[in-house]
Amino acid sequence: MLDRINALKAQIEAATASNADEVEALRLKYLSKKGELNALMADFRNVPADQKKAIGMAINELKTFATDKINALKQATEMADDSADEIDLTRSAAPVELGTRHPLSLVRDEIVSIFRRLGFVVAQGPEIEDDWHVFSSLNFAEDHPARDMQDTFFIQRNPDVLLRTHTSSVQTRVMEHSKPPIRILCPGRVYRNEAISARAHCFFHQVEGLYVDKGVSFADLNQTLLYFAREMFGADTKIRLRPSYFPFTEPSAEMDISCTICGGKGCGLCKGTGWVEILGCGMVDPNVLDACGIDSKEYNGFALGMGVERIANLKYRVNDLRLFSENDVRFLREFTHAH
Repeated sequence: MLDRINALKAQIEAATASNADEVEALRLKYLSKKGELNALMADFRNVPADQKKAIGMAINELKTFATDKINALKQATEMADDSADEIDLTRSAAPVELGTRHPLSLVRDEIVSIFRRLGFVVAQGPEIEDDWHVFSSLNFAEDHPARDMQDTFFIQRNPDVLLRTHTSSVQTRVMEHSKPPIRILCPGRVYRNEAISARAHCFFHQVEGLYVDKGVSFADLNQTLLYFAREMFGADTKIRLRPSYFPFTEPSAEMDISCTICGGKGCGLCKGTGWVEILGCGMVDPNVLDACGIDSKEYNGFALGMGVERIANLKYRVNDLRLFSENDVRFLREFTHAH
């Protein structure tokens, strides 16, 4: 019996396995109910009484040895399988939920895309500006209300340094360093000292356009605005231009579009008029061109400007301006499939 036990131990010690299936086959051969060790246990009852103690200890040692050997083979094959797998070390440790673009980014990008089809290029400028580029070069009078602390965030006085109140400052910077023809679009964040409410905020986003060349007419402006409105709000959209006043354009106008909800019939959004105002525009004032080093007798142009939040309100029917800056994920998740 001892010879049988020793021979079986030698077999187990010499056993090898290259995969999990071979390990399982060894377990079944030696440790299952029909395995070699159970067969030894069955023959144990035939062992003479004076040998039972020694044989029993030998069988128990063999069982422990076999269990340890098979567990070691199992662990070795698992490690080999893991090392053989192709691991992408650039992937994150766990699945990460992807975010989405902000609704204001979606609207801004759509506006830029529409004007790019008309040949406009994007121009950028600083948010911290000086008085010349924000006010003086744009034909603002010295006593204009926008220059007061009530409307503008001043960083310092004499010389005046402030947070820009509009992206028109980018237009003056481009005109100072470029020769016509100029066809630019100026998206960016602007700041005004206003009380925060559902309809106003101390910071918001604008997109302004400028076209300067020889022979630019108000008809060019009208057709540009009509094209933009129909691309942005739908082919059936109508526009109207109402006379207005801006220091940097003459003549100036405000543009309305037919209400996106009622189609011009009258509703709460348009206050029963059938029209909704979305932007200001006009022909560039000759004084602005001259201030920027462009001969106003040879060149003229048009400018337009709109609030991105205003367009987003109309496009997505958001009734509270504060939602765009509160980073409430419940609100932002509503735009997951916006584009």
